[in-house]
Amino acid sequence: MVLVLPPGEPASTRPPSLLGYARVLPLARSLARAGAPEGLVVHVVRYRGRGWNGTDARLAADAEWAADEVVRRYGDVPVCLAGHGMGGRAALRAAGHPAVNSVLAMSPWLPERDRAAEPEPVRQLMGRQVLMMHGTNDARCDPDLSYRLAERAKKINRDTCRFEVHSDGHALRQHHDEVLALASDFVLGALLSRTYSRPVADALAAPPPLGLRMPLAAGFGRSLRP
Repeated sequence: MVLVLPPGEPASTRPPSLLGYARVLPLARSLARAGAPEGLVVHVVRYRGRGWNGTDARLAADAEWAADEVVRRYGDVPVCLAGHGMGGRAALRAAGHPAVNSVLAMSPWLPERDRAAEPEPVRQLMGRQVLMMHGTNDARCDPDLSYRLAERAKKINRDTCRFEVHSDGHALRQHHDEVLALASDFVLGALLSRTYSRPVADALAAPPPLGLRMPLAAGFGRSLRP
């Protein structure tokens, strides 16, 4: 099971965004097509609202609720949380749910370092397969913040890696095909025990900074086809 988490906003009481939902549909459809022959099911989570809202962390709470629903409806199946932007943060934060075995965080929105606030937690990532990807030209969500989080996560969970999509922005549109291919390779490997492609396996095995600044090669998806 893959639960796809749409982007949101740092603070808002408005209803969930239809645009945010639409933005993750290509990812959901790509994963569903790739995993359908082996029984993979993909759902896009509909939040109660679009705001993270500080310590309420409402989007992460909605992700945990969705994981509970997976267990209730499908039983003991492994779950991957896959999110973009604020949804990426929700995926990382909700990873401690017992059903979750993997996390895919795309252009995750993360808070700037604040000496007065607790740092973004990483202990919930222990025992999970974790892949982050970030465009190097992302003007909305600072790529350096996801690198720092990945660096901290790698210290307690060796199964953490991060890919950099050079010259791409927040939406990861410039290298759309390669991004979807990388997402499918990781998710199918984490959930269905397929062998990871060489770049993903190398990124997971490499120490920092190599495994956390792995470049996503042009033509990545085409290079995996027979």
